[in-house]
Amino acid sequence: MDKAPLLSIAYHRRHDYAYMEALMIEAAIFDMDGLMFDTQRIYDEMWSEACKKLGVPLKEGLVEDTRGTIGENMYAVIRHYYGSSVDPCLLWEENKRCTYAALKRSVPKRPGLDELLEWLAAHSVPMAVASSSEKEIVSHNIRTAKIDHFFSEVITGDMIRQSKPNPEIFLLAARRLNVSPSHTLVLEDSPNGVKAGCAGGFITVMVPDVCAPTTELLSMADACCTSLFEVKTLLEVDRLEKKVPLAH
Repeated sequence: MDKAPLLSIAYHRRHDYAYMEALMIEAAIFDMDGLMFDTQRIYDEMWSEACKKLGVPLKEGLVEDTRGTIGENMYAVIRHYYGSSVDPCLLWEENKRCTYAALKRSVPKRPGLDELLEWLAAHSVPMAVASSSEKEIVSHNIRTAKIDHFFSEVITGDMIRQSKPNPEIFLLAARRLNVSPSHTLVLEDSPNGVKAGCAGGFITVMVPDVCAPTTELLSMADACCTSLFEVKTLLEVDRLEKKVPLAH
């Protein structure tokens, strides 16, 4: 087996950040919806279907603000938009019912997923899934996509108290893998996920899906890649670098 990859040995300044030298990647943590699978669009579309089923309008901003949330965090977002006029539990259950039906037969992978997983496995890098989705749908998706054997840990939204942007889910995954966040790669597509990875002190790489990276997110993330193919390429040539605040 090849040894685990090193991040680039480089040290330079850009804005208010420096770059650490030669960090060993001990593990990789993957988000699911929008990162591994092209499912975020399905979830987004199903909010509209769920609202129709309950006879309420889809409020502008609801879809974006619920991405990456689960449980009480999600219910709080729904209450923000609908107040007491909509039962958040019923709306979410209807969204799940519609989504599960859409994903029953196949789960569309994002380009480069198989190649990146194979590369990490070949370099003996342990991997985990850390998804805000519930265990049932996460298990279904990774089994249907035939990638479940790559992951030694699967952490889901129903296993934590605080959803993203709180880093709890990533920190739990790191503890289960017995690795340090500062030596662990987190791959995310959503703003909340990127914020969670950065808040937890992980090597955080954004691979945007439905949300384009903002200036804020680009300044937070250690890298932003256009695809999982690009993530693999950066690992192959040791061009990922850990961004840390400069001392003032």
